Amino acid sequence: MSPYTGYTRAHWEAVADGLLAAAWHWRTPGGALLHLPGRPSVSGVRSDGLEGYARTFLAAAFRVAGAGGEDPHGRLEWYADGLAAGTRTPGRDDAESWPVILDHDVRGQPMVESASVALGLRLTAPWLWQHLDEGVRERTEAWLRGALRHSPAPNNWYLFPFTVAGFLESVGRGDAETAAARERALELLETWYRGDGWYADGDGRAFDHYNGWALHLYPVLDAHLSGDRALLDRFGARLRSHLAGYGLMFGADGAPMHFGRSLTYRFAASTAVSLGALTGHTPLAPGASRRLASGGLRHFLERGALSGDGLLSLGWYGPHAPTVQGYSGPASPYWASKAFVALLAPPGHPLWTAREEAAPVEEGDRVLALPAPGLLVQATSADGVVRLHNHGSDHVRPHEGESAADDDPHYGRQAYSTRTGPTAPGNPADNRLSVEVAGRSSVRRRLHPLGAGHGDGWGWAASWHRPVFTIGPPMVPGLRVESVTVAHGRYELRVHRVVGAPPGARVSHTGWATGPDEPLLSALHPLYGWDAPAKAVPAPYGTAFTRWAQVPRLTGTAGGTSVHVCLAVLSGDPTGPPLPKAVTRTTADGATVEVVWAGGAVTRVSFDPVRVTHEAV
Repeated sequence: MSPYTGYTRAHWEAVADGLLAAAWHWRTPGGALLHLPGRPSVSGVRSDGLEGYARTFLAAAFRVAGAGGEDPHGRLEWYADGLAAGTRTPGRDDAESWPVILDHDVRGQPMVESASVALGLRLTAPWLWQHLDEGVRERTEAWLRGALRHSPAPNNWYLFPFTVAGFLESVGRGDAETAAARERALELLETWYRGDGWYADGDGRAFDHYNGWALHLYPVLDAHLSGDRALLDRFGARLRSHLAGYGLMFGADGAPMHFGRSLTYRFAASTAVSLGALTGHTPLAPGASRRLASGGLRHFLERGALSGDGLLSLGWYGPHAPTVQGYSGPASPYWASKAFVALLAPPGHPLWTAREEAAPVEEGDRVLALPAPGLLVQATSADGVVRLHNHGSDHVRPHEGESAADDDPHYGRQAYSTRTGPTAPGNPADNRLSVEVAGRSSVRRRLHPLGAGHGDGWGWAASWHRPVFTIGPPMVPGLRVESVTVAHGRYELRVHRVVGAPPGARVSHTGWATGPDEPLLSALHPLYGWDAPAKAVPAPYGTAFTRWAQVPRLTGTAGGTSVHVCLAVLSGDPTGPPLPKAVTRTTADGATVEVVWAGGAVTRVSFDPVRVTHEAV
């Protein structure tokens, strides 16, 4: 029944049981905190301990609820004891007490964990909540209501009080305060929805995995659990639209897209896939959904995500510091528990009974444009690699100017994939067009999408940005870069127009970062506006995929308005025309670029305004 992954529902239960057993080895005597080994987060050790309790509770809740209350290892008793101990004297500096919930900018991480506690209690209410002492229930409610009375971060955090309120209402403890928290979150979701099934994570243009494991998960699961047909129809339709594109963002090896923050949550990337199958709001067949979810779970288990004592490490495969944000602590990876929403589908559900089918990437080469988030997805079946060309997601908040902070490798690169990761700060950056002025190199921060589209076997996306300099003056007045990516087969046509460059300015452009631990073909071939063939430059800190990497780099001269065109490739398939032979002719001026591909197809890129056409033979 599982010819691709070999995984069944029993495997999922076994993984959940193993993760819980390993984590609970590190519990406090009363079970209120799980102090996993590792460096503390910026929120402090006590908050990290609560994180261990809450996030593993989520896995236990999915496991027990999906089994109809069967709890063969007695996990719920552990969590009941911890709940009683943690809520007895919140805020006290002792062995068990939970931290109180405060505003997001004042050690506010407990608000995040309150949602996992609330959702866990909601899922297991018949077997846990209903058997608690009334005093414990009242203390738990009082602690949870802190999430309703403090300010969340201005993004997906508003769904944490929404989830807390949903639980309280489900056990008959709702009131005007819970109603207000839910209404506020739903209002914000409407403003953050941008189309194509994608939400921005707040008021800016941050599009990433938080769509699946937060912005879709909480409202859709809430509507599913409450039986609210109107909300489920509204949010379910968006989930279906999201999965039509997102389902393509998994490699044939099971890997999700290495893009955006919080990547240490790993196989939580399949949360939306399983949620769609559970609720029926998905364009994917049940066998394809299981193939994606089980493929992701197996991918990480086979590549070192678990330490020798069975704990999830901070990183991607094994520990990897550049992948991790400062807000992450030793228990943070256990938001991966969200993947176990799959277990809410009972054993007889088609998610488990249908025969596994090929993943979308395995069905043939595809190029898909997502205009709302400004993304272009390029998948090739011969090597199972999926690439994401980013012309719309920047994670720059509205109140931050164009000179916002330093380079952000999780969003600022031009392209990401299921087989490569960005190079770390301090190393040469992969997939970047940089303008160099007086020896200072620019980075790309805020993105301004210029459009996207696709046809049969090809697609494009475009954006412009103001180059930002992290050393010296942050900007050069009038300087801007307009960038277009055209995906055609396994090839990427990258076109850049630099406007307003001062005399003496230079440009450089890099390709994909690869190394000995992930052997792939990565190359750049100059077509117009470059000085010489690409040279490989080392990135000794490597990526999440390889301990040492190198990137191909082109250099050229800019000044006034200049156009720079190249071909890029990332491939595990040795067949196909060599990169220098993929294009037979290139013509360009300041307004138009025309490329003739081997075989006769013609791509034209025009500026003022940006327009892309592709004429197949």
